[in-house]
Amino acid sequence: MSSFDRQVPEGATGLAALAGLLADRTRAAFCLALLDGRAWTATELARHAGVAPSTATGHLHQLVDGGLLVEERQGRHRYVRLAGPDTAELIETLTAAVPVGAAPVRSLAVASRRRALAHARTCYDHLAGTLGVAITDAMTGYGYLAWERGLSLTDRGTSWLAGLGIEAECARRVLVRSCLDWTERRPHLGGAVGAALCRHAFEAGWIGRIGTGRAVAVTAAGQRAFREQLALPDEVLTPAR
Repeated sequence: MSSFDRQVPEGATGLAALAGLLADRTRAAFCLALLDGRAWTATELARHAGVAPSTATGHLHQLVDGGLLVEERQGRHRYVRLAGPDTAELIETLTAAVPVGAAPVRSLAVASRRRALAHARTCYDHLAGTLGVAITDAMTGYGYLAWERGLSLTDRGTSWLAGLGIEAECARRVLVRSCLDWTERRPHLGGAVGAALCRHAFEAGWIGRIGTGRAVAVTAAGQRAFREQLALPDEVLTPAR
């Protein structure tokens, strides 16, 4: 072993390998697409990233071998998804650390998609964007969340969730977690409670997906519910035009 090898801090090799996985634009595009929490086929991801299926397959093998993605089989079909909520949080946090640039808007469709994503979207299994941050702020203001000793769910918050019929499954994950929002540059609510609240919003018809991407829109029922439960203002419930 060389003197250089002995001086490398423990974990540096693994960190470099992880960074290398995300250093490729195609692999990064795959990870961002999979933040919608769903499983995708290699063909779907290839089409999304604009690469050949054979190219996508090679990149996906690297991401699976590196532990960022897991593979699922259903009959003859193979799907991939993010390895879990911790991986999703890592991707979202790294994206939030990217310097804000004035990327050119080449079409009205691109501008609309960008605006919809910034307003409300899923971050793996919880809500993000302007809506997600506003929900987190409102829950804090009502005393449902506390930040004094790290983020925690209060007794009042537990009672509020119970009143909505929301039960957070937290046997294998943190109850509440702060996730840095990549568009707002402020925290939104993750963890088991964030996932349960997002799931309830879908099931209750408060939100619905826009097309097949990560962006979601607040329905009329959702506008009423979010006003009644958290006093969210109109500018949060409808995207700016």
